[in-house]
Amino acid sequence: MNIGIIGAGNIGATLATKLSAAGHNIKLANSRGPETIADVARQAGATAVTQEEVVRNVDVIILSIPFTAHETLAELLSILPSTVPVIDTSNYYPFRDNSIADVENGEPESVWASNKAGRPLIKAWNAVLAATLANKGLPSGTSGRIAIPVAGDDEQAKNTTMKLVSETGFDAVDAGPLDHSWRQQPGTPAYCTELSASDLKVALMAADKERAPVNRDALMKEFMSASKPLSHEHTVARNRAGTA
Repeated sequence: MNIGIIGAGNIGATLATKLSAAGHNIKLANSRGPETIADVARQAGATAVTQEEVVRNVDVIILSIPFTAHETLAELLSILPSTVPVIDTSNYYPFRDNSIADVENGEPESVWASNKAGRPLIKAWNAVLAATLANKGLPSGTSGRIAIPVAGDDEQAKNTTMKLVSETGFDAVDAGPLDHSWRQQPGTPAYCTELSASDLKVALMAADKERAPVNRDALMKEFMSASKPLSHEHTVARNRAGTA
């Protein structure tokens, strides 16, 4: 497939690398211009392009952008055919994104992002640490494969996304419609806890909408106040303990 990725940070660049290796044609763009990501794109096996070019003649678009940037892309995304899935990998953290009243009052992050972007979104690859995505993928059918939740309202777009998730090395779990995507937001048992498919399904059902932001903020306070960088293993363990 022809896949356009907007955002060349840790998640966007890693997805470009993995999906290129899986045989897809990848175009990579950011907000600052292709010359600023030329090296990243080359290393990923992708082509650096402008945002205007990244949405042309594509089968899928992946957004790996700051949470508040969705509304800046509404006009750009409006030219896409309705059949092109738009996959969102972002998360809301109020300390970074400033407090957003609608989200603070209970609107699922992805519903807010979808409204701002003017497109139905599929939520995927948001509930995985960058190091997990880069280093812990396994071939399909391998024992111990980590699972990733996928939420959205368009079943065909969701199925396409789930196939791409598998190609990046992870089992895809259907997490329901977009308004259930709060179950995979920061502070929930499904978020960055490296679970199997069966355990992830249990974690999604165990999510508590009221507790999630409290858990999220407590964990971020702990991580940011640590006297030394936390290991990947410790981060995953704390996420599990802090959301159980």
